[in-house]
Amino acid sequence: MRWKLKPETNPEITSNLAKELGIDFTLAKLLVQRGIDSFDSAKAFFRPNLNDLHNPYLMKDMDKAVARIELAIANNENIMVYGDYDVDGTTSVSLMSSYLKTIHPAIATYIPDRYAEGYGVSYKGIDFAEDNDISLIVALDCGIKAIDKVAYAKEKGIDFIICDHHRPGNEIPDAVAVLDPKREDCEYPYKELCGCGVGFKLIQALAEKRGETIDDLVSYLDLVATAIAADIVPITGENRVLAHYGLQVINSNPRNGIKAMIHQLDKKELTITDVVFIIAPRINAAGRIKHGNYAVELLTELDFDSAVKFASEIEKNNNDRKELDKTITHEALQQITENNEQQNHATVVYAETWHKGVIGIVASRLIETYYKPTLVFTKSGDKLAASARSVKGFDVYNALEQCSEFIEQFGGHKYAAGLTLTEENYPKFKAKFEEVVKETLPSALRTPEISIDAEISLFEITPKFFRIMNQLAPFGPQNMRPAFMASGLRDNGFGKKVGTDQTHLKLNIIEGANQKTYNAIGFSMGDKYEIIQKEQAFKAVFNIDENHWNGNTSLQLLLKDLKEE
Repeated sequence: MRWKLKPETNPEITSNLAKELGIDFTLAKLLVQRGIDSFDSAKAFFRPNLNDLHNPYLMKDMDKAVARIELAIANNENIMVYGDYDVDGTTSVSLMSSYLKTIHPAIATYIPDRYAEGYGVSYKGIDFAEDNDISLIVALDCGIKAIDKVAYAKEKGIDFIICDHHRPGNEIPDAVAVLDPKREDCEYPYKELCGCGVGFKLIQALAEKRGETIDDLVSYLDLVATAIAADIVPITGENRVLAHYGLQVINSNPRNGIKAMIHQLDKKELTITDVVFIIAPRINAAGRIKHGNYAVELLTELDFDSAVKFASEIEKNNNDRKELDKTITHEALQQITENNEQQNHATVVYAETWHKGVIGIVASRLIETYYKPTLVFTKSGDKLAASARSVKGFDVYNALEQCSEFIEQFGGHKYAAGLTLTEENYPKFKAKFEEVVKETLPSALRTPEISIDAEISLFEITPKFFRIMNQLAPFGPQNMRPAFMASGLRDNGFGKKVGTDQTHLKLNIIEGANQKTYNAIGFSMGDKYEIIQKEQAFKAVFNIDENHWNGNTSLQLLLKDLKEE
């Protein structure tokens, strides 16, 4: 692990902010690091307001999208809401279809089959629309590269509205409206919306035309917050406001599908992290193991008892997904060893039997072991399909662009992408991708980095400090949970390895002459045990969290890494 301490903030600005807000210097430093350097900006940050959301009509083509939907309603046309099979796609479809059904009866939904149709807009989906007399398709979380598909639909007299957030190619599809804040000709002020966020802006614009206010749309924000969490978009600006209010809905009055999933958990209040690791994988599991339609049915179900049945079925899917993920990860690691590819600059593996639904998860697991840009391929029809994942700071989308001569189709983000290619091109692609990564991945990015917000004394960590720090939530990209570093630490002699296989580390830390002990836990850090033995001094990087045990609540340090002094 490379430890990287964030640059010092301006001491005068930080001190003034600390005085204005009545908080200590370290907490003020956390705010200044996030671009919050005045009382007013701090107030806006700590008290997100729905009225701060941007006017949806600032997004290019929004007026055209609204006009076309209004025309479809006036003419009693059949409308199909189309979305991808992941969390962002299924929440988007649930959001859009739920809202449109309140103003128009003829609404159908469509999620492509991960295996038969693959990612994005499909010809099969357009044929389904034609067969069912559907004249307008609203595509969410996909479509920005569907040039040929949109043209095919147009030939059949079917219009498209695209709501996407992925990077466009050189050409924009010839749709009635293309809503994508990442379009170069779109001047929308916030560029980091997820697909469901773009969909929300469309229903916000539609609602405005009907005399509704943002308060009338709050009940949809549980879906938007779930998509923001799952799609790992920055928790800044508009996303922060949407996630803040969406979490409130999730914890107070969520839709039946989300309530049914929470019903199975022993959790009083969910955080964004809980949504990422508890809710999102279950929604995803439907599309991975069975079909994304199950997730949409769960998220739009109006009867709670029926939602509970859907949720238990999806829970089974999620357990199946975990087993597949474990098995395929083991096989992929074996393949790397057998082919002697541990020293490669990139990880690229393939087996035709691997389940397409979990290869993205497996790619992330392989990065945990080898920390390299990673692609996991499987057979999909007569092509090979892959999920790509990257390491911090490396743009895998750009790397794939440099290998495009061997790729049939690809799309995605800086850190996650999907692609298809022919089997005969696999060896050429693998060699080219390895070459690109070798030439463009700086040596500094080949080791995992821990970004440290501030160096502190453990003495600063009080319930008040934790309470104020927690108001920085919801945490996520560009607003991560603060990581701190402390030096001159010792274990009080009771530190030990814990867990059934002794893989975790549990410590009682003391700092310098301060004899107060601080509980600390380091998951998967049992191999650091030698560092804390014999009361030798060490330094640590950690987050601060609460530990709930036997009805008692106390602060504890969640260790991220340890090093000898």
